[in-house]
Amino acid sequence: MPSPDRFEDCSGAEDFQRRHIGPSEDETAAMLQTLGAADLDSFVAAILPGAIRLRQPPALPAPCSETAALAELRTLAQRNHIFHSLLGLGYHGTILPAVIRRNLLENPGWYTAYTPYQAEISQGRLEALLNFQQLIMDLTGMAMANASLLDEATAAAEAMAMARRVNRSQASHRFFASAQCLPQTLAVLATRAAHFGFELVVGDPRSDLQGEFFGALLQYPGRDGAVEDLQAHIEILHARGALAVVAADPLALVLLRSPGELGADIVVGSCQRYGVPMGFGGPHAAYFAFREEHRRAAPGRIIGASVDRRGKRVLRMALQTREQHIRREKANSNICTSQVLLAVIAACYAVYHGPQGLHRIAGRIHGLTNALAAGLRAHGFALRHDTWFDTLTALVGDRQPEILERARSDRINLRPVDSDSIAISLDETCTPELVARVLSAFSGAPVEPAALTQLAAAADGLPRALRRDDPILSHPVFNRHHSETELLRYLKRLENRDISLVHGMIPLGSCTMKLNASAEMLPITWPEFADLHPFAPAEQAEGYLRLFADLERWLAAGTGFAAVSLQPNAGSQGEYAGLLAIRAWHESRGEGHRDVCLIPASAHGTNPASAQMAGLRVVVIRCDRSGNVDLADLDRAIGDHRQALAAIMLTYPSTHGVFEEAVADICARVHAAGGQVYIDGANLNALVGIAAPGEFGGDVAHINLHKTFCIPHGGGGPGMGPIAVRAHLAPFLPDHPLRGGGARTVAAAPWGSAGILPIPWMYIRMMGAAGLRRATQVAILNANYVAQRLAPHYPVLYTGRGGRVAHECILDIRPLKAATDIGEEDIAKRLMDYGFHAPT
Repeated sequence: MPSPDRFEDCSGAEDFQRRHIGPSEDETAAMLQTLGAADLDSFVAAILPGAIRLRQPPALPAPCSETAALAELRTLAQRNHIFHSLLGLGYHGTILPAVIRRNLLENPGWYTAYTPYQAEISQGRLEALLNFQQLIMDLTGMAMANASLLDEATAAAEAMAMARRVNRSQASHRFFASAQCLPQTLAVLATRAAHFGFELVVGDPRSDLQGEFFGALLQYPGRDGAVEDLQAHIEILHARGALAVVAADPLALVLLRSPGELGADIVVGSCQRYGVPMGFGGPHAAYFAFREEHRRAAPGRIIGASVDRRGKRVLRMALQTREQHIRREKANSNICTSQVLLAVIAACYAVYHGPQGLHRIAGRIHGLTNALAAGLRAHGFALRHDTWFDTLTALVGDRQPEILERARSDRINLRPVDSDSIAISLDETCTPELVARVLSAFSGAPVEPAALTQLAAAADGLPRALRRDDPILSHPVFNRHHSETELLRYLKRLENRDISLVHGMIPLGSCTMKLNASAEMLPITWPEFADLHPFAPAEQAEGYLRLFADLERWLAAGTGFAAVSLQPNAGSQGEYAGLLAIRAWHESRGEGHRDVCLIPASAHGTNPASAQMAGLRVVVIRCDRSGNVDLADLDRAIGDHRQALAAIMLTYPSTHGVFEEAVADICARVHAAGGQVYIDGANLNALVGIAAPGEFGGDVAHINLHKTFCIPHGGGGPGMGPIAVRAHLAPFLPDHPLRGGGARTVAAAPWGSAGILPIPWMYIRMMGAAGLRRATQVAILNANYVAQRLAPHYPVLYTGRGGRVAHECILDIRPLKAATDIGEEDIAKRLMDYGFHAPT
């Protein structure tokens, strides 16, 4: 015990490390003694191959206390300036009910849970996701919906790929997209189409639907505000054998006829404005709905109801299309993480407000837009369209600069559409006072809010033929939890049906369920981070830009690379973006013919799925008896494909839980043949501070921030998968059409799910280089301690140097199964009976 007369700093730089890393000094010493090791450094040094060992610590900041880190981040946050961003383009101000914020978004019982693969300990989340699916089915008029995707742009890209799979009889490889689609959606479509071999045609559906297409994407309402009847376009597409995809605003669908009623085959969109803060771009739950006959081709997960052997109703993943585990390079999609936490928030927003509440919100927004339209016309401004829901495009001629400047001086962001027009998108946070200020920016004179009441009756932008007349959200769950007490109790009932880190450890190997410290989580709901529009002017986002620069520099230093892109908003998207960078580099050198990707048989299933999405041919490399890459088979494959070799994808340490001795040699052999080395960063938890993939031969690696760097798994999402690259690949990192690029866009927002990036910033800032190194060492120690204690009963299948493992181990239960007929599922279920989240 410390002496009572000492004045010690109880929140010092080392204090967070002590609280973050589970085992105490005494427990660490006891484990080392059991393993026959003198100390952590020598123990890990004996396991790690010498050829990859770091010779000096990475250039990371010194550790600091929680208080100091929060103060530093608060200073950055204050450099963000929250204007009223009426910019639209798929992102809108919204009001997150306090009961949902407090008891769901800020509640570790919800945000620390893992993906609901094990239904027995996920019934709460599965019910919330079932609510989300029902919400989407009601709004879109479609028979089925999945349990969310990453963002609207990638959902549209998945819809394009699904349309091709469903419509194989159509000879055309052309896909049409309306010019009224969101610019980020068009950019992601272009990136995806280029590597699928599709021709993307962008135009006006009223005049440019000539010729053959296998599918088309239409926006409803259009990005500049027009509400157009899509039925005639859809009928033309169907007559020519094409599928119709509609990207629709789910709040507008409260008032508008559903896309399903108009004939759509697939409907996609974002549920951001259902209570989810903009967060400078994410994370937000995309939705994906479709006709029932297409269910086997749908990406993502579908939650369904079933009956157990006792006759009780239960929920499960009725269709879990992580087909990469079965079909691998023939998989429908490489999606692994979705946006469960955000889908749950959106569903609970709908549960809380109910159909009447949603009608009030949508109707109020539309009423304010009607008043704004009438006011603009009264002040002499023509509108580009005669129909609208919440967005108007005003024709302003050469007055555009002065109007934009007046608005900005009043802390209002408006969107220039072209040189002589301005778009205004209203949202749930708008008031009559704000609309009056917008009118003042246009007119140059004060406008009284009281005048808006009469103006609202002078215009109506919803065409009568497109007004919704069918009921929505008739299920009881959307009609019984409208008081705070009722919703609070409902949320608690659902939470109590799950297991999260609140209840106990989740020993999932490469998924590395780390502590999601409260100090890391606090900043994500600060308004300066939560309420910033992703397309706000850069000078209003200085705090975010500094945070990005810090994080990119730290992640590059920690992995041994030269540059980082934060855009990929899932590990699977990081894989895809990294492979696209490799392909682009080859093409820049006149070697675009290189299209073979070598992948060990032990790789994560997303690896071959990502490779085929990038237009690469997968060649599988066998593993030897020890679970390592078979070097003879590697040499054979390199010899067979030397002229076409693009890359190898390695997971390091391997998925077998071993530090393969030959990793540097494998990288050198691939480089000698002209290929590049992709390192899957799923197991980076076993490398940070002791080895760096950019130094032992990797050219690119993705970094799972929801694993190694403490972003919570959120019950199945959000995730983040930034990529780090060596200098020669830096020019080929993702870009974005609204930040001066657009040729290599992989996500809807420029910096992906920026709203959760304060979490890894806080983690790295508090841990420092020494803390990160110790976390890695203790992870390796823990795994080896578990392996040794269990080895007499459950042999470890694969081991490395000295019979040791990395940060995970695979137990061989085949002898037990042969002797007792007790299998892995029996063990998993029994662990759950005792309150443990079972290993995979």
